[in-house]
Amino acid sequence: MASTEGAQRPLGHEEGRPNPFSSGSSKARVLGISSGKGGVGKSSITVNLAVALAAAGHSVGILDADVYGFSVPAMLGAQDAPEMSEGRVVPPEAYGVRVISMGFFVPDDQPVIWRGPMLHKALEQFLTDVDWGDIGFLLIDMPPGTGDVALSMSQYLPASEMYVVTTPQPAARRVAQRSAYMARKLNLPLRGVIENMSWYSTPDGQRYEIFGSGGGLQLAEELGVPLLGQIPLVPALREGGDQGRPVMVSDPGSEVGKAFAAVAEAIVGLGRSRVMREELKIR
Repeated sequence: MASTEGAQRPLGHEEGRPNPFSSGSSKARVLGISSGKGGVGKSSITVNLAVALAAAGHSVGILDADVYGFSVPAMLGAQDAPEMSEGRVVPPEAYGVRVISMGFFVPDDQPVIWRGPMLHKALEQFLTDVDWGDIGFLLIDMPPGTGDVALSMSQYLPASEMYVVTTPQPAARRVAQRSAYMARKLNLPLRGVIENMSWYSTPDGQRYEIFGSGGGLQLAEELGVPLLGQIPLVPALREGGDQGRPVMVSDPGSEVGKAFAAVAEAIVGLGRSRVMREELKIR
């Protein structure tokens, strides 16, 4: 079948079904939220950032690409199962955020034991079989590390923007750096760094940098991108994830709520990334 300029490119397994996010006419910005390793709060960042964008008036979705360690539906409080409409999956919505995840399709206690091609297929179906509607932002909660999902994103979502989550200590910064370098090798635009667990504030206002300081800023400077924000370490952030009520919902005016709102505003302010192609260079 002949293709026309600007047409959506079909994905192989889907027998010609278009990928709505690969077209130049797509209005959605795709944000890949990544980390070099687990345990830095990447999913908490993804969920609360999505809620902050929705609260600011944007239409938002989350694709939980962490197939082995899916946690987004529980953290977002999305309790309804996806529905089918005209042969497509309609994602459930919570707090203004649509979400799709492997967590809707397998029991919580069942491990997902897949090789790379199955991960590739799952991401493809989450893009093409789900009716995302006319969204402005699609956040991808990436698995930690540098593996198959990042490779799939470079193929399916070549204009996706990558944001790296790290904690302040030097060891975490070095690991997060690997994730950033992989994004660049795959020609995925690297847009910024988000530092999590930056400090803990006591009720009397004293601040303790439990995990050290400066790692996020140093990583951002090394990568030549902005440090978009520092998220404090607060019990409410963990509690919100456990209870399915994000802190951006329960207490948006708190210190941590304002920090997420500021990061969301900074991402909006960056605007769309420009994808530079080697073949378009002027020689």
